[in-house]
Amino acid sequence: MFRSAGNSNSIKKRYEWKGIIYILPVLAVLWFLDFYPLGIGIFSSLTNRSIAHLFYYQIVGLRNYVVIISSGTLLKILGQTAVWSGGSIVLMASMGFILALLMNQPGLRGRKIYRTAYLVPWAYPAFITILVWRGLLDYQLGFVNKFLALFGIHKIFWLGSPALAMFSMIMVNLWLSFPYYTIVYTASLQSVPNELYDAARMDGYGTFGVLGRITLPLLKRQIAFITVFGFIFTWNNFYIPYLLTNGGPGTSTYILVTYTYYEQQSLLQFGVASAYAIVSVLFLLVFVIVINKYTKMMSVLY
Repeated sequence: MFRSAGNSNSIKKRYEWKGIIYILPVLAVLWFLDFYPLGIGIFSSLTNRSIAHLFYYQIVGLRNYVVIISSGTLLKILGQTAVWSGGSIVLMASMGFILALLMNQPGLRGRKIYRTAYLVPWAYPAFITILVWRGLLDYQLGFVNKFLALFGIHKIFWLGSPALAMFSMIMVNLWLSFPYYTIVYTASLQSVPNELYDAARMDGYGTFGVLGRITLPLLKRQIAFITVFGFIFTWNNFYIPYLLTNGGPGTSTYILVTYTYYEQQSLLQFGVASAYAIVSVLFLLVFVIVINKYTKMMSVLY
């Protein structure tokens, strides 16, 4: 009896070691792509590294964090990032969900054609699409202003006004991203059994009744998961703010990721730039923890 117990323990330990070996590649990737850069960023944010102190820098503790908080710039950039991320995700998620509902309607003709058509914005490289939109929104030569002129509307400074520049960024992001949200919401809708819809219709529920009684309650965690992680992706989306407006006019369209880049590449303040990056990571971490507490969205993964 004792021998068999010992054998079972040794077998269990052997399989445990095999399990550790199997996940070593994953741990190595996480270390080099996540933990190591994060550790370097935290360390750099605690130093005075800059172009003047590139190699001979000192540990300054939390001084960089005090500087960025007391300057008032952090709150401004945080506000602009929240407007950019929140405005984008509301439009992208709403449009994607509405299109997914339409595409999921039984008996819809031309479904394959529609699905191919709305994938077109997603098929082109993002940076090319952004540069094309920059040309379309140009004040003097842009097609958008020339089209509006046909209806007697004067030229609009799309990228030269702070409010309109942010609005333009959100619209371009909508153009680039709604196909993705349509696809993922379509997949979520198709996971709902048709029997539930049939039963709801037999009980006399119309389209909005079925949506409120069946679809939304069953998919609330998936919707929360998709929306929150879309918000996070948009929060860290570098290409549109950088290529479309480059933070302008003035600093009105800088978001945290582009302002961090500006601090590091233009002002050459590496320690301060790292502090901005760590603040962004902490904000998103707290955001996800709080949202998950109330929505239990992470349960869709396990």
